[in-house]
Amino acid sequence: MDVTQTHVEKDLAHDRPLISCRFDPAGRFVFAGAEDYSVWRFDIESGAKTKLEGVDAWVRGMAFDRSGSIIVTGGYDGRLIWWPVADETPKPVRTVEAHAGWIRAVAVSPDGTLLASVGNDLIVRLWNMADGKLVREMSGHESHIYNVAFHPDGKHLATGDLMCHLIDWDVASGKQLRTWQAESLQKYDKTFIATIGGFRGMAFSPDGKYLAGSGITNVTNAFAGVGNPSVVVFDWETGKQQIEHLTKAKLTGVAWGVAFHADGTRIGISGGNSGGYLLFFKPEDANEFHQFKLKDTARDLDLASDGLRVATAHFNGHVYVSRLDAKQA
Repeated sequence: MDVTQTHVEKDLAHDRPLISCRFDPAGRFVFAGAEDYSVWRFDIESGAKTKLEGVDAWVRGMAFDRSGSIIVTGGYDGRLIWWPVADETPKPVRTVEAHAGWIRAVAVSPDGTLLASVGNDLIVRLWNMADGKLVREMSGHESHIYNVAFHPDGKHLATGDLMCHLIDWDVASGKQLRTWQAESLQKYDKTFIATIGGFRGMAFSPDGKYLAGSGITNVTNAFAGVGNPSVVVFDWETGKQQIEHLTKAKLTGVAWGVAFHADGTRIGISGGNSGGYLLFFKPEDANEFHQFKLKDTARDLDLASDGLRVATAHFNGHVYVSRLDAKQA
């Protein structure tokens, strides 16, 4: 793999702005949440587009069961919905009234038995993935919870909020084990009397040694969202910040997502006034060693299970599937 040869392999078009995207585990589809209150399934090979009927919300939270046959969506209406991934016309398998207000993120445990959901009601909830029954509620955050991720060992759950406080939860008991903060990813703007920040993206490294959170830093205008994309990485064992990844040219935008490649490369997506960029960082370097400019401002990314492709969702309504290598002959 040579990420300096990254190129767009597929252009999947919609007619409304997109806010989220996820590959299915088999790599056949990309699911994307749109501002038309729908989730769309794109067949990567053919480009065919299918609507998941009955969403009726902006959706940023999406996760798959262990088999890859079910996707769960969570949107601003507070509902979790289970869908069959590959049905010709997907219809809801199960709907759960899960949160009061926006569900901002969902995650499935490594063993596939639990679904975690978080959002604006400040509660972390664990659900039985098989039947949708509530397993546990956990309280501790004092601002909107923006993101959630299971540690690869399945014993810990990490959640991050608007003020960029992180909480490490014991999955078995629901107890809060520790908390710390990514201070650079949040700011109170005295002019506009508003706090801007939050973990727009969150991911563990495959070995579980690092936790990354992405967002915006160096904010000069909270109202217009003027700042720089940032990825902050923590040593999971100690909770100490390992590094903050920034861009050489001080791009204006938000790092809407982050992923760890199996080879150690850290991948971020920036979207904002500077446009859309895929950013590639080495673990030891603060600035990117390569950036790939996309056609429009970006709002999410997902790394395929094969490690060769990245999907990005864009304001112009397109999902770009980029290959992290040279073009094939």
